[in-house]
Amino acid sequence: MNLNQQHSFWGSLSPLGGLVGAGLLVMASARLSWAITVTGCLFWVYGLTTITYSALLSAMGNKIFPEKGRVSIFTCLAAFFGSVYILLFWLLCPFAVFETFMLLLLVPIFCASSGIVQQMSLDNSGNGIFEKVSEAVSKAVSLSGLLIAFSIVREPLSYCSLSFPGTSVGMITIMYFKENAFFPIGVFASSAGALLLLGYIICLYQYIKGNKGD
Repeated sequence: MNLNQQHSFWGSLSPLGGLVGAGLLVMASARLSWAITVTGCLFWVYGLTTITYSALLSAMGNKIFPEKGRVSIFTCLAAFFGSVYILLFWLLCPFAVFETFMLLLLVPIFCASSGIVQQMSLDNSGNGIFEKVSEAVSKAVSLSGLLIAFSIVREPLSYCSLSFPGTSVGMITIMYFKENAFFPIGVFASSAGALLLLGYIICLYQYIKGNKGD
């Protein structure tokens, strides 16, 4: 199968098709503030890694950049920019980084396993750096959109609130719902509850899609 055809919503390289992407979706969606922090890291790592990799590849060519080592170089660049994001965000809000440290470490792995290097190697259209960066960032948009949307549904059900990253405690509560309201159910705060909720949403999506097809 062509690599371009594998980056669909349900493909093997899609956000829900790999363990790293699914892990990020389940763990980072517990709080909207976590989802926003991870989303910023996704765009930062995808964008800067692709810009740097494309510039190095154009300047050095195939002699300096052997094809077998390109994935390793891309992974090192992604890890470097992921570390820079953690450092900068730590300077702004240390507790927000402490809460999402493990999740932020997974972002470079997700970027390196998303097939960007393979696609760029097969791209013979002569696209410039801007086009390559746009294609790479568009791959982060799919997971970011799912992450934000899922957290908006999950956090009220789990903690009766919605939050943004910030302040000395790591997050700002922007909405708070009464704890005796009907809809908040604490079971969705755990990863098991998130998987149940995600499974329900996927089944609902497939059901609606099947009915539209009929």
